[in-house]
Amino acid sequence: MALARVRLPAGERPAGSLGGRVVLVTGAYGGLGAAVARAAAKAGATVILAGRRKRQLEQLYDEMLRAGLPEPVIHPLDLETATPVDYEALADAIERDLGRLDGIVHAAVSFTGLTPLAMHKPDHFLRAMHVNVSAPFAITQACLPLLKRADDSAVVFVLDDPELVSRAHWGAYGASKAALERLAEILHQEHDRGGFRVQAVLPAPMRTALRREAYFGEDTLKQPPPDATAAAIVHLLGPGGEAVRGALLDLRHS
Repeated sequence: MALARVRLPAGERPAGSLGGRVVLVTGAYGGLGAAVARAAAKAGATVILAGRRKRQLEQLYDEMLRAGLPEPVIHPLDLETATPVDYEALADAIERDLGRLDGIVHAAVSFTGLTPLAMHKPDHFLRAMHVNVSAPFAITQACLPLLKRADDSAVVFVLDDPELVSRAHWGAYGASKAALERLAEILHQEHDRGGFRVQAVLPAPMRTALRREAYFGEDTLKQPPPDATAAAIVHLLGPGGEAVRGALLDLRHS
C-alpha cells in the first residue's frame, strides 16, 4: 500500500513557524537542500547543515549569515562512506551542542544519470541505494530518541514521480525512490500517533542540478527554483504538518 496522496488546497500558500526548533538538513548545499535550509532558518529554526563538501557548507553558512538568518551549524557528513558510528556521532553531537532535534529533511541524493540496467555500474547502483535509502534510515534511527523527546517533531522524505522514475533507464535512482517511499510508510505505521510523525513530499519540476542532468535536452532555467518546495517542507516540519502526517504531499499540481 502506497502513502496516501494529499495536495495543498487551491490558492493556499504553505507557511509555518519553526521558532526555537532545531532542524537537520542533509545534502544542504544542493539546490533543494540549500533552499530548505534558508526557508527553515527564515521560519526561525536553528539549521544543521549536513553534507560531504565542507567548503560548500561554509559558503552556505556565510550566505545565511549575510542574509541575517539565524546562525546555522555545520556538520560535514559523507553519506557515501558513513558508517553507523558516524550516524551515532551525529546524533550525539546534536544532543551535546543543541540539546534537541525537532526535524530532519532528507534532501541528499545520489544520481549518476539515465543508464540502462545492463550498463549500470554495480558500484554506482550500490552507492545510490546507500545514499538514497540506507543513509536516511540510519540517520533517522540514530536520531529517533531525540526526535521522540520533542513535543512535535517530523522527518521529511523527498520522493519523485513514481510514474516517471519507474520507466526504463532510471536505474538505481528509480529503485531507490520506490524503496524510500516504502521506508517512509513502514516508519509511519510504527509511529502513527504521538509527537513524532513521518512526512513525505513529491516536488513539482524545479531548477536543480539533478533535473539538469536527467533532462539534458531541457532548458532547466525555465523551471522555477526549489523555493516553493522548500516552503512546503517547512510547513510539514511545523505544527501544520500534523494534519497530513503519514501522507505524501504532492506539489505537482498545487
